[in-house]
Amino acid sequence: MQTNRPKTKLLVDGGDPDETLRVKKLIGFVDGQTTNPSLIAKNPEIQQLIASGHTLSPEEENNEYKKIVQRISPLGGDAGVSIEVFADLHTAAEEMLAQGQEMFSWIPNAYIKYPCTHEGLRAAQLSVKKKIRVNMTLCFSQEQAAAVYAATKGSKSPVYVSPFVGRLDDRGEDGMDLVRNIKKMYELGDGHVHVLAASIRTVSHLLCSFALDAELATVPTKVLDQWAAEGFPMPDRHFKYRGVDASGKPLKSILYKDLDLDLRWESFDIAHELTTKGIQKFVADYRSTLRRSA
Repeated sequence: MQTNRPKTKLLVDGGDPDETLRVKKLIGFVDGQTTNPSLIAKNPEIQQLIASGHTLSPEEENNEYKKIVQRISPLGGDAGVSIEVFADLHTAAEEMLAQGQEMFSWIPNAYIKYPCTHEGLRAAQLSVKKKIRVNMTLCFSQEQAAAVYAATKGSKSPVYVSPFVGRLDDRGEDGMDLVRNIKKMYELGDGHVHVLAASIRTVSHLLCSFALDAELATVPTKVLDQWAAEGFPMPDRHFKYRGVDASGKPLKSILYKDLDLDLRWESFDIAHELTTKGIQKFVADYRSTLRRSA
């Protein structure tokens, strides 16, 4: 069992309450959880329903999502459970907000996940006004993180922004640099946005999140199992993340940009192909797994 609890809050990235409980027993605590439609679709109970030939209606999908989240809710700590809205590239902010309002009522420690797109940021801005806690997901650039900061000013609760480090690594860029750059940029702000390191693939990613003082990290159970198997290592002051791409070459650095957090969120260039691809993947996974035609 973990004895030196990291300053970074640890969330389980998954959709299976039984796995969350197992990991909580293994490491001694869980601060929260992140979910999304793809992860919920992989839940063993959902898979059994589908294997039996049952086709879930949209209402049934929603009810199953709610039941799973309600089982996960009491297992975590004060970092909450992030519940992702179902949104494709054409979903309007108002539709995301309507989903978010309903999901926020499911559990007392909910965070609502919106994508780092124009409509997702609009939904976040509207949510903050309604005191809905927000986690902005699929973040791949410092500009997107600056827009999240600007769009959610005035939030009474911490807002999360989730840079996806593993997917940047996949294309040869050092995803941990993005976490570092966002943290540095936010030093100039008021502290209302917390960095949640996401798409963590390795123990090295996890240790680097600790070393960079990311406020939170969401981690798949297999990486937490590996961290436990290695004796819960922690980074020392000499720790350096040395990521490599698929061919073994060192990852390219992502350079820091001087961005003005006082600008309106609409003034930042938030387009990123990995955000678009991420949304498309969630939609494809969700529909192929759940929304089968009869």
